[in-house]
Amino acid sequence: QVHVVESGGGLVQPGGSLRLSCAASGSIASINTMAWYRQAPGKERELVAHITSGGRTNYADSVKGRFTISTDNAKNTVYLQMNSLKPEDTAVYYCRINVRVVGGAGYYDYWGQGTQVTVSS
Repeated sequence: QVHVVESGGGLVQPGGSLRLSCAASGSIASINTMAWYRQAPGKERELVAHITSGGRTNYADSVKGRFTISTDNAKNTVYLQMNSLKPEDTAVYYCRINVRVVGGAGYYDYWGQGTQVTVSS
C-alpha cells in the first residue's frame, strides 16, 4: 500500500556533505511525522532527526548544528542534509514515515530499506 524509498547515501570524506532523500508513494491520505534513524555496526538504531506535519523539528545531540531535516509535502518526501560529516556518522540511514492510508482510520509507521553512509578518508 505504501512504499518508502531512500536515496543519496555514499562514501564521503570527513568534513564533507551528503543529502539523503526519502520518498513515500502509494495510497497515502495524509502524513503525520517523518524521521531519520541510523544504525551503525554493533549498535542499536537511533533517532537522528524528526519533523512534524507542522514543521517542528528535533535532532539528536550528536548531529545538532550539522544536520537539517526538511520536507516537500507535495512530493511526500523528506530530506536530510548532512554537513561537516564525521567518521562516527557512518551508518545505515533509515527513514520512517507515519502515514494514514486512503480509507484507513489510524496512522502507521512505514520504513525504508536503508541507505549506507560511509565517512572515511
